[in-house]
Amino acid sequence: MGTGLLKHVILFIWLLLPTLPVGQGIGNEHHNVLKAPRFRVLALAQVGGHHEAYSKAARVWLDKLAADSGFAIDYITNTDKIDSAYLGKHQLFLQLDYAPYGWKPSAEKAFIQYITEGRGGWIGFHHASLLGEFDGFPMWSWFYQFMGNIRFKDYIADFVSGKVKVEDSTHPVMKGVPATFVIDKEEWYTYDRSPRPDVHVLASVDETSYQPATTKKMGDHPVIWTNPRYPARNVYVFMGHSPALFNSNAYTTLFRNAIFWAAQK
Repeated sequence: MGTGLLKHVILFIWLLLPTLPVGQGIGNEHHNVLKAPRFRVLALAQVGGHHEAYSKAARVWLDKLAADSGFAIDYITNTDKIDSAYLGKHQLFLQLDYAPYGWKPSAEKAFIQYITEGRGGWIGFHHASLLGEFDGFPMWSWFYQFMGNIRFKDYIADFVSGKVKVEDSTHPVMKGVPATFVIDKEEWYTYDRSPRPDVHVLASVDETSYQPATTKKMGDHPVIWTNPRYPARNVYVFMGHSPALFNSNAYTTLFRNAIFWAAQK
């Protein structure tokens, strides 16, 4: 090779080097520069309806948290893809405002296995406790037990603010969360009974704090709880209707805590 041609080749390589990914220079072509995610999350979210705005806001917040914290998220809008193999690829399952009825039978079976065998963690929000007979579907009896043997009774359709009281400040989900915090514009559900006898309550809402006042109350009213009777780390968070929740530091703190606790990270 002539000296002139060699100089041109060297110059070409030198110009090319800045465009190569970091760590993939000459002699290191097999180096994997993209780090594998710390863990993978599956998020099931409702499309359409009055909960879609919350799900969209959650996705924006989750995507930023995932990018900052090094985990990956797969989003689905129905249960068609859920089976044992697909769930097994994820260390955490988020049920974002998705009701516990109308699931594919194979998805129900895979989810039960996922929880009862501790294959991953679960966080459910708001609509996940809509237990009863809806849209022609029977109540999912296993999910009814999982949620603390409660049945949906009513809700505050006009929305009211309410003060949430932390009951177990030592639980990792509640780390850094104020002892009390206000949630605005929530359609607080009521159930036929309190789940307290069958779950571990992390926080409850003070019904006397409702503004404006309402007669739709249930007395003892847990709103965040976990069910230690199941091997999978799990937590249910009732609040999950308004996209404005992501402006609340208390809410995003407990959401973030729940993700890393349930995923065991």
